[in-house]
Amino acid sequence: MRSIRRRTLGLVLLVFGVSMFIIGFISYRFAAQEIEELHDRSLAQNARLLEGLLQAPLPTQDRTLLLQSLENALLQPGAIEPPDLSDGYTHQLAFQLWEGNQLLLRSDNAPTPPLVSQPVGYSTAILGEQAWRVYVLSLADANKRVIVSERQDVRAALTREVALRTLLPDLIGLPLLTLLLWWSIGWGLAPLSRMAEQIRSRDPNNLQPLSLQPLPQELDTIAGALNRLLARLQQMRIREKRFIADATHELRTPLAILDLHAQNALAADNRADREESLHHLRSGVARSTRLVAQLLTLARLDPEEEPLPEIRHADVRQETQETLAKLLPLATERRQQLHMEVEEQQSWLMEEEPGAIETLVQNLVGNAFQHSPPSGAVTVHLSASHHHITLMVDDQGKGIPPSERSRVVERFQRAGPGAGAGLGLSIVERIVKRHGGTLLLEEAPSGGLRVRATLARDALTQRQAKE
Repeated sequence: MRSIRRRTLGLVLLVFGVSMFIIGFISYRFAAQEIEELHDRSLAQNARLLEGLLQAPLPTQDRTLLLQSLENALLQPGAIEPPDLSDGYTHQLAFQLWEGNQLLLRSDNAPTPPLVSQPVGYSTAILGEQAWRVYVLSLADANKRVIVSERQDVRAALTREVALRTLLPDLIGLPLLTLLLWWSIGWGLAPLSRMAEQIRSRDPNNLQPLSLQPLPQELDTIAGALNRLLARLQQMRIREKRFIADATHELRTPLAILDLHAQNALAADNRADREESLHHLRSGVARSTRLVAQLLTLARLDPEEEPLPEIRHADVRQETQETLAKLLPLATERRQQLHMEVEEQQSWLMEEEPGAIETLVQNLVGNAFQHSPPSGAVTVHLSASHHHITLMVDDQGKGIPPSERSRVVERFQRAGPGAGAGLGLSIVERIVKRHGGTLLLEEAPSGGLRVRATLARDALTQRQAKE
């Protein structure tokens, strides 16, 4: 990719060049038109001057002498060297004075062919290979005409000279302007170069905000965006380190217990002890598997700023029924009852991240199973409004005091002994938040805990539009 300096300089020079070309062309046309008009007025002026001399009230003898003097002056040979256009313009004017068909007077540079046949006023005559601009003035005496003419090539040469002199300063100043623009753009981009150098020389582990003040307004916006990105990266690193530390702490004990059960199974002297140790080992593996699955789910949902996956429209009622069917064997094993209550609603469709409803129901119902006593009941309620769908799960456990309800949604926070890894409600809270909803912990009518999860139907579309 070309540098910003070269690209900007090229664009500026292109715009300047096109503008100068257009301005020069227009100026040339106006100058040419103006010079033509000036030349025409000069022809008319000289014709009037000759008319004044010829119309002077002089005796016939004096008039003859005047004409003779004019003729002698006009018939003087021109300079040996060709006259310069700027200094010898007067040498290019040609005069003829006619009386009837008789030539009374002519200048040395006047064309040989007579011009008496040209109409009165301005006209263009082609004599041989040369074009002439002619002005014919008819005197009061109808038999006399003053004819003043000028070569067209002289006019064109003078026009070109004027145009070149007009454009010459621009042509000379263009290289100087290029150097000045090159330096100016480099000076203007110097803060950007300093910013790039500071970023390039930074330690990859250093996520502190950039200190680049003072900066131009345009670069200040970029620096602010970079600092916000660094802050988010730092927060993600802190959350990652915390997650790894918590996961390591939570996995250390189950793994140690599994190792202990394995050693007991290997050291057992009889079949009954070996089977008991293997049974405990299998239960520990199941708990560890569930813990790892929850950790992976939590890692997938954290951070909330990650890009949205593919959005799908899910039937919440159908998703909930299918998930409860999968959990029914667990309820049977624990000798617990599982009920579902659904309000009459025409539509249960909402936007969801793939698998979000299933994960939500599994964690809520699984958490209710753990806190409900044997032969207890877990009830799932579904209700809906125009913009939201609400899922409520009631258990028959001891409940959670109001003072501790805000704490149990944090990761690895358990509601009591034997309550699991303390990740279920954290996962639920993140799913609800990612779907633009709210999570409330309340007291159930049976005295246990009621978890109320309210989800927005179109939260993902609104979130995608913001991103």
